[in-house]
Amino acid sequence: MRINVTSVLVDDQAKALRFYTEVLGFTKKTDIPLGEARWLTVVSPQDPEGVELLLEPDGHPAASPFKKALVEDGIPFTSFAVDDVRAEYDRLRALGVRFTQEPLDHGPVIVAVLDDTCGNLIQIAQQTD
Repeated sequence: MRINVTSVLVDDQAKALRFYTEVLGFTKKTDIPLGEARWLTVVSPQDPEGVELLLEPDGHPAASPFKKALVEDGIPFTSFAVDDVRAEYDRLRALGVRFTQEPLDHGPVIVAVLDDTCGNLIQIAQQTD
């Protein structure tokens, strides 16, 4: 068994697609209209056949309170691996990305947390071991 698709709940799929591709650097993989929403996924350009991230509409009544509670508590919805957190932090800050946590060294991992502009906090992490 392996992970094929994972989701992040977004408040606007078009805005999310712009952020995740133009800012974070992911590549659009699938875009299938499904009524008012789309089956919209992105992948890492380093692993185009790897795990897909579904930019899933947050229209379910439970989604908004869930996302709000996570943000209020400073809890990232998901985490992305990077080779160099500090370099990625600098690159994204230069693009106007807002971070809620600057790079922090936890020994075996360095992490930072950003606002994805779609209602989520996202962690970027670098393993140091």
